[in-house]
Amino acid sequence: MKEKIEKYKGPAGGWGALKAVAEILAEQEREGADAKALFKMNKHDGFDCPGCAWPNPERTPIFDVCENGAKAVAWEATRKKLTPEMLSKMSVTELSKLSAHELEDLGRLTYPLKYDAASDTYQPIEWDVAFKEIGAILQSYDDPTTLELYTSGRTSNEAAFLYQLFGREYGTNNYPDCSNMCHEPTSVGLGASIGVGKSTVTFDDFETVDLVIDIGHNPGTNHPRILSTYRALSKRGATLVAVNPLKERGLERFIYPQNPVEMLTDHPTKLASHYYNVRVGGDVALVKGLMRVVIERHEAAVAKGEPAILDLDFIKDETVGYEAVREDVLNTSWDDITRVSGLTKEAIEEFAGLYIKAERTIICYGMGITQHEHGTQNIQQLVNLLLLKGNMGRPGAGILPLRGHSNVQGDRTVGITEKPSQAMLDKLEARYGFTPPTKWGHAVVASVEAMYSGQSKAFIGMGGNFAEAMPDHDKTYQAMKNLDLAVHIATKMNRSHLLTSKNTYLLPVLGRTEIDMQATGRQVVTIEDSMNFVTASCGILKPISPDLLSECAVVAGIAKAAIPDTKVKWDELVADYSKIRDDIEFVYPDFKDYNERIKAPAGFHLQNPASIRKWVTKSGKANFFKTSDGIIEDPDSLLNAELTLTTLRSHDQYNTTIYGLNDRYRGVFGQRDVLFISEAEAKKQGIKADDRVNIIALDRNRKPTERRLDNLRVVIYDIADRSVATYFPEANNLVALENMDQQSGIPVYKNIPIAIELTQ
Repeated sequence: MKEKIEKYKGPAGGWGALKAVAEILAEQEREGADAKALFKMNKHDGFDCPGCAWPNPERTPIFDVCENGAKAVAWEATRKKLTPEMLSKMSVTELSKLSAHELEDLGRLTYPLKYDAASDTYQPIEWDVAFKEIGAILQSYDDPTTLELYTSGRTSNEAAFLYQLFGREYGTNNYPDCSNMCHEPTSVGLGASIGVGKSTVTFDDFETVDLVIDIGHNPGTNHPRILSTYRALSKRGATLVAVNPLKERGLERFIYPQNPVEMLTDHPTKLASHYYNVRVGGDVALVKGLMRVVIERHEAAVAKGEPAILDLDFIKDETVGYEAVREDVLNTSWDDITRVSGLTKEAIEEFAGLYIKAERTIICYGMGITQHEHGTQNIQQLVNLLLLKGNMGRPGAGILPLRGHSNVQGDRTVGITEKPSQAMLDKLEARYGFTPPTKWGHAVVASVEAMYSGQSKAFIGMGGNFAEAMPDHDKTYQAMKNLDLAVHIATKMNRSHLLTSKNTYLLPVLGRTEIDMQATGRQVVTIEDSMNFVTASCGILKPISPDLLSECAVVAGIAKAAIPDTKVKWDELVADYSKIRDDIEFVYPDFKDYNERIKAPAGFHLQNPASIRKWVTKSGKANFFKTSDGIIEDPDSLLNAELTLTTLRSHDQYNTTIYGLNDRYRGVFGQRDVLFISEAEAKKQGIKADDRVNIIALDRNRKPTERRLDNLRVVIYDIADRSVATYFPEANNLVALENMDQQSGIPVYKNIPIAIELTQ
């Protein structure tokens, strides 16, 4: 498509989304793919969307597909094949010159492959030979902790459980996971505050909520199906408040494509009644400003003998730490709050008034909150705000972390963690008869450091695009090349597969949409969504190649080869996934009657104890936490930068997968090399629309570094002052590996101090 910048005037959804889905269906038919698969997506007798983790409502429409979900299915269910014959004629050097979109658009992998350095190509290898060679290399290591085991969020509960079982019998807890790069602060922050790092709300709560605060999140692209929920609450008179540096169409207005009246009349529903363009890095300043207003108005009301605003009984009976937070908040100056947030005192007071008025409040947040050097603290401040009025553990109130990939939450629940609990390890030993390692392992940043230094020698990637998703590509790419062994379990080729090591294998697997037939018949897998519901998923399409294995079978094949005296009956587990679920149930009591409960259309719910005011914390109560660094989400020196960059997904993108080159709602077509900046900020910088600029990352002393991204097209956009934005993962190399949240280890993708220079 021709490159152009054109303001998008339509709503989210509507005819634009319907047209996009129609084009996807037509493309599927042209490829000879079964477009009917889309009608089985998010259905009990079908497969769960391989895209986002937004849950399925109990009453789903006949065609429960959003635009981006359709893209995800089309991308996986393509009939394009990347065969060994094709790859034998394409060198890795040549493949490396392709864009991310071009690389994955080559098609589905169809046969196991091994990299041949002499010809610089991937060559076919038999499955049993690949397993034997991989196993022999893993057996040769004296120290099992030299192995890193990465997991993508598309991995099913069953495959993830086998994956962690293999690693622990092998002898390592090195489980770098995609959640380390997106919602690790949720696990750490919510865990410390309320006991469990998961959502405390379900769909039922949205039916009675008075106020929803959507912060640091772009639903129109990242979770499009949430828009129907926001539409419903808006229509019944509840209030939606948006907090985001950029104006995003998916928070402004929406036409539900399955509502004929709205479609025919072209009449959208207004979503957010109030939109606050907070500055990048200013969320904590805003939240502390809100808390200051709420506390001051409460104390003024009580002094006058008026009803209390705070839920004093809740604070007294269910929480600890309020007085320290009160003192911290009241001692935070308005000059600092407005300077850092970029919002006026009047705007914050208006916002606080909405919160005070609402009896029940839900906060939904995305990675705009998590990916900061104080991401963990950011989340704890959101919890503080909710705790002030008892908006936790009661109907119509609570907190909802909006997870990205479809089963990133489930993977964690069934054991993909570098910090396993002793209770879990004891259960594994009781079930299988081996003693798992107890020393905690590596998360993503530590794994790259270990591979870069040579401490870790082997890497197995269960899906995903590890190297490109990481920051500091210079160091990460070299770390991958340093390896003795790299095994990639994948459906399509991506950039990580081209960073070849001494021994590199590419093992193709079934997609979520494809039939998984094992010895006992067709298999079902399960996933856990953002609201903690566990549901069944069953592929319906004929596999694109007869030579694909399931993820479970690949894990078992590697495990049997690497651990000759294994105590696990791998073949029995792979033959019948219900036995894997029996083992999950043994290790995790919350999965009681697992196989029976997934037969229900809506699956079953893993209740968060905090939703019933049971606090699984050290104090036994919900904890207020004050910030350690005032109101700064990132170091003070970064605040002093003239401009701060945040990274974004485009509308034609899911994580590192690039479906196309359009970002429709932001008016960008046929390109990705853009920089979003406000008109006022552009004037300050002496640039204008369509100029070409370079961006340079600054160090903590505001000095230019060697990290840069060149030749970006300036796009004037409604974005907060001193804030700019461009796309992930192209901008990832601007972030140094050590720039992370010390509490959770998440890299700082959302707050990068930069300078701009015009191209010559």
